[in-house]
Amino acid sequence: MDNAYLKQGEKRAFELRNRGPIEFDKSGRLASHILDAYWKHSFYVFEGAIEPKEMQQLVAEFEDLLEHTPVNGDANVDRHGRPAVGLNHEVPCFRFVKPLSDPHGGTDAIGGRYEVRMVEPDAPADAPDEVLLQVHGTFHFMDSTLHLYGHPELLAIAEQINGPDFVPFTDTIWIKHGGLGASVSWHQDGTTLWNEPDHDRGTHGFNFMVNLYATNAENALWIVPGTHDSGKLDIKGRVAANNNSIELPDAVPMLCNPGDVAICNRQMLHGSFANTSADMRATFVFGFHRRASVLKSHDFDNVPYDEARVIDRSRVIALAAAARAQAYPEEQSYEYQPLADENIQWNASRDQLHGYNKKDLFV
Repeated sequence: MDNAYLKQGEKRAFELRNRGPIEFDKSGRLASHILDAYWKHSFYVFEGAIEPKEMQQLVAEFEDLLEHTPVNGDANVDRHGRPAVGLNHEVPCFRFVKPLSDPHGGTDAIGGRYEVRMVEPDAPADAPDEVLLQVHGTFHFMDSTLHLYGHPELLAIAEQINGPDFVPFTDTIWIKHGGLGASVSWHQDGTTLWNEPDHDRGTHGFNFMVNLYATNAENALWIVPGTHDSGKLDIKGRVAANNNSIELPDAVPMLCNPGDVAICNRQMLHGSFANTSADMRATFVFGFHRRASVLKSHDFDNVPYDEARVIDRSRVIALAAAARAQAYPEEQSYEYQPLADENIQWNASRDQLHGYNKKDLFV
């Protein structure tokens, strides 16, 4: 990566003025200046949203998980030769890729949304054949992710943006190992609703992103601000107009410290470069949709989502809120209104979550 491009991107990022603490007004709604900045720039960074003690638990559980994951995509043992975790789940929990590669760019993956190929630097001579890129179904392994998912202020934000009947998307941890992390080609999320007559700037929902370590311009997610409100973009055309360079001139890195939580519109143009820096990025990502969007969509097998499927998957919101209430009894817990009558309780057993990510709601 060109060092001048990285520094210019950092400068542009801080000039946006789309960062600060979570603030609610007297009526309990997210402060208007935050909403205005989010809808203008496609994302907002809530600084210091998660207390240090909670972040310490999140990092500790993540680092412990790394010691127990399979050593590669074909292995059933971890790096210490012990039986690896997560091998008996219906949905594969761990995704591996070649170091510094672009696994999706220029392919037909996920509806062909990754139109261009990113630069793939040469991996070090001693690099492994594969590195871990994603952990899926994080609640199966890390109580801290379940507790964070039930954070009352974050769920209140989800309610305000997507309505009180908001529903889940998915959860995952993206990992970009220092000197080895793969790139993610420029893309917009969402594959099914771009041509709906009532499509608008919030149709495909949003993600919360929690970085476990401080990010820098080289390992961060990059975003082209304001593109969530531009419909389906011609990404190939943008790159061609930029002398076929993937260093898009109006993009900015999403710079975060541990404890910051970014909210990112899924329709924005975003991607990440291969991580040639020495610093790992690990980002816990969990998203939410409008219920109406999901009920107009379908899964990857073209099976339409129905109300029963949506309700079933949405119970995880109530379970997470209940689990957090036990872990943080001093907080005012969040009540998920669509399922309030079910009085869902957390029994401190992950059996309640068995196979939950098999029911994720993609749009």
